[in-house]
Amino acid sequence: MTELTLDHARVIIRETLAKGHAEGFKPLSVVVLDAGGHVIAFERETEAAPGRFGIAQGKAYGAVMLGLPGTAQMARAENQAYFMAAVNGVYGGKVVPVPGGILVRAEEGGPVIGAVGVTGDTSDNDVVAGLAGIEAAGLIGQA
Repeated sequence: MTELTLDHARVIIRETLAKGHAEGFKPLSVVVLDAGGHVIAFERETEAAPGRFGIAQGKAYGAVMLGLPGTAQMARAENQAYFMAAVNGVYGGKVVPVPGGILVRAEEGGPVIGAVGVTGDTSDNDVVAGLAGIEAAGLIGQA
């Protein structure tokens, strides 16, 4: 199994931000977590709001802890709000169940090796940028 490394995280962040610039997105913040939900790396663009770390981390943390990307978490929250409320209680309010929390795998169908959280633009645009960063690192993203 491939481990999500600091080198991977640096590529993911650099290329996520580059995609955001290329697409004209608002300033982004990006966090990369390992499979245990621990922060490997984080960057916030200068113009991004200072509170973006918590949002990026919450998107990624929910994805890796539940094994569900942000899009699936949002659908679950819409259909079973009580479940996501309970999950957030279990995880101390750290889960942000919206698109932008992306699972990372080394290969298609392989185990989850971490997650990326992107915030700053619309949730859909956050996903577009994050997937580009993950792909640039030679990994597979699931949004």
